[in-house]
Amino acid sequence: MSRKTTPAPRRPAKKSTAATRRKTRADADAGAARGPVPALAPKAIEEAFRRFHTANPTPKGELEHINAFTLLIAVVLSAQATDAGVNKATPALFKAADTPAKMARLGEERVRNLIKTIGLFRTKARNVIALSQKLIAEHGGEVPRTREALESLPGVGRKTANVVLNIAFGAPTIAVDTHVFRVGNRTGLAAGKTPLEVETRLGRVIPDRYRLHAHHWLILHGRYTCLARKPRCGRCIIADLCRWPGKTVAA
Repeated sequence: MSRKTTPAPRRPAKKSTAATRRKTRADADAGAARGPVPALAPKAIEEAFRRFHTANPTPKGELEHINAFTLLIAVVLSAQATDAGVNKATPALFKAADTPAKMARLGEERVRNLIKTIGLFRTKARNVIALSQKLIAEHGGEVPRTREALESLPGVGRKTANVVLNIAFGAPTIAVDTHVFRVGNRTGLAAGKTPLEVETRLGRVIPDRYRLHAHHWLILHGRYTCLARKPRCGRCIIADLCRWPGKTVAA
């Protein structure tokens, strides 16, 4: 008579190393704005921006434009959209209209058809026309050079105003998008719960000689190296300075 064998109890499946790392990064990102990431010391911040400058002395924005007006339009269109996606739509738009007067004459329907590949294109087309009309009526068809005037335009917020002031007019402003927000919180450069908090703190700690290009370096770093889901810490030029506990290389 054969004996029945009792099957061995199943052991709980171990989480994969990749899954563990993803959770570690997510936890680190979620907590960063609450303060667990120690702030970088002034010497470390100086060194970080020295390296950014050495690697890319004159960084450029990636939105294609012809003049200050088309830059403004491109940045407005880039809200909740990628620069690459905007760059696919704007050549035809800017060929048809590269001034506020031409854009206003183009009309909302025509603008809408030209940018329909971009997210929220209906709202953005409406804002582009309203913005162009306001530039004509209140600013002589010129893009204003103050943040307050820019922010009064339809579809223009603080980030857009900062980008235009920096790229078009050479002001040392810091535009905080999702990339800059992530890098500021992760690395210890400037933790904050809101983009304005991060912008304000970056403004306090970035050495003056690096301020003009600072937001370009941080945007590019967040876009191509310090990625949200799979940060490329192995190729990061400030990995040894970074204080983020979720990084994938040892300090």
